[in-house]
Order: sequence, then structure tokens, then C-alpha cells
Amino acid sequence: MKRLLLIAIICGLFTTAFSQVKSDSAQVKTDTIKTRKKTFKIIVGGDVKTQIGYDTVKPKIVKRSSKFNFGLTFSRFDLGFSRLLDNGSFTLSPKNQFLDYRGGKTAYVGFDVLQMGYRFNPYFKIYLAGGFDWTLIRLRQNITIQENTSTLTYTTDQVNYDKNRFSASYVRFPLAFDFRTKDNKKGNKFHFTIGPEIGLLLNGKVKQKSDDFGKKKFNDNYHFSQFRYGAYARAGYRSLGLFVKYYQNGMFENSPDQNGLKSMNFGLTFGL
Repeated sequence: MKRLLLIAIICGLFTTAFSQVKSDSAQVKTDTIKTRKKTFKIIVGGDVKTQIGYDTVKPKIVKRSSKFNFGLTFSRFDLGFSRLLDNGSFTLSPKNQFLDYRGGKTAYVGFDVLQMGYRFNPYFKIYLAGGFDWTLIRLRQNITIQENTSTLTYTTDQVNYDKNRFSASYVRFPLAFDFRTKDNKKGNKFHFTIGPEIGLLLNGKVKQKSDDFGKKKFNDNYHFSQFRYGAYARAGYRSLGLFVKYYQNGMFENSPDQNGLKSMNFGLTFGL
């Protein structure tokens, strides 16, 4: 009986040792390995009958993050101002004076919801994102931009508008070359990002508010460019930064009087 018990204990010890080593080798990626000798003694009737020794492996676990990422996000929330450039000038030409706007209320809003990228090292990453943005032009004059016309056309109204907003919404696709510094003592870093951006028109809108007619909304493409392209830059610390964007092609298409009329945006970015 003692012999059977001894054999059972020895088999159990070998099984435990083998399964432990197998489990460690299957689950762990190691850079350095520390080895320690362990000895088990089986005592029967006060005498040492058997002594078994084996090596146990205590690995250092290395967690490796993937360099490629793809998924949903809510980041790079841009909140700022928009400015019109008429052939390189912030002053609108006479034929574009009907687009005169209130600078403090002409805004740009945008954010990204999808991102795919590859990190080459801790300091450089390239990613392609997708999101939405809105250019909201607060018109000064009491006019209405007309729908379904061959060129950008307006009528002058005998109404004092409390709000007269002319806007365009786009799906945006920025390609980013993202540079960042080494973490400081607090674990924070500086970011600098540049790259091209394209956009596809979703819709144009006129939204008016007056005492005479209340609120009115009109939807049309209003000759906004169906395809938009330009470049941008961002710089910031932690999750807060500044951005500037400039679109190379014109704001409008198929409307000769607006040739050379472009836009630029600038402001704050939240969630770099």
C-alpha cells in the first residue's frame, strides 16, 4: 500500500511539473527568463525515500501593442471660425458682396468618427480618418439664396432677419502625418499633425429667423463644390490643440462669379 501511495505521489508531481512548464511556454512571450531550482521530498515512516527536483520557469511577460488600429472613434472635435478668401483677399469683391458675413458668428464645426492607422514608432503615426464638418456663414444682408438655379442667385427681402445662415455640410477624410514628443514626467506629450483632406458634399442649407415669418429652412446644394480638397495642420498638448485648414479649390462650382472664392478655417481642437 505504501509503495502504491508513493508511486501515485511521484506521478502526480511529474504531471504537475509538466503541465506547469507547458502552460508557461504556451501562454507567455518572454524577453528575459529567470530559472529557480525547487526540490520536493517525500517522507515515509520518518525516512526520506524519494527526492525529486525540477526547474520552474518564472517568465517576464512582455505586452506588445499592435501597430495597426482600425475602429470607431470620437476625436479631433474642431470648433472655430471660418473666413472667405476672394482671390486671396479677405475683402469680398463687389460681385460677392451679397455674401458679406458676421465674422464672430461665422463658424466651423467638425469631428471624426472613424480611424485607420499605423504607428511606425512611439513618435510617428500615419492614419486616415472619416468624419463630418459644417461651415456656417452668418449673412449680414437680408437676402435669400435661391434654390435650383443655374448659378448662385439671391433675392433681396423686405424683412429684417434676426438670423440668416447659409451653410454647407461635408463628409471629410483627412490623411494625417502625426508627430509627437516623448512623454514628460506627467505622462503627457506634444502633438503636431499635418496632411491633406478631401470632402464630399452632403447638403447646403439656408436657415432664417425673423419676427415676420418665424423660422424657415431651405435645403439645396446651392452650387457648393461637390468635391473639396485642401490641407490642414494641428498642434497641441495632451488632448487640446489648435488647427488651421485651407481649401485649395473654390467653395462653389458652376457659378462663374464665384470663381476664386475659397475658405479657410481655424480654431480649437479637442481630443488630439
